[in-house]
Amino acid sequence: MKKSVLTRYRVMAYATAVMLLVLCASMVLKYGFDTGANATLVISQIHGVLFIVYLVFAFDLGSKARWKFGKLLWVLVSGTIPTAAFFVERQVVREIEPLITEAPVRATA
Repeated sequence: MKKSVLTRYRVMAYATAVMLLVLCASMVLKYGFDTGANATLVISQIHGVLFIVYLVFAFDLGSKARWKFGKLLWVLVSGTIPTAAFFVERQVVREIEPLITEAPVRATA
């Protein structure tokens, strides 16, 4: 497996997790303090797009790592639970890093 597969998963896991926390904060402001309705709309749409990209990258990583369905489902769902993606991402990195094969280095003449 290439390192780029893990790297793009990690980037999207962090981006999705951060945007979900921002979305939760904006929802508290919207419904708790009756402010920021427009910001919540924009943030929710950004999180939605990032989450779809996260799903694609997580599924790609899971298929290349040959995860069982339950593990794949847990990784996919972790993007919907605030802070869960941070912890799941760490577990995934520990599991996947030994599987990464580096491309052979070519000598330049």
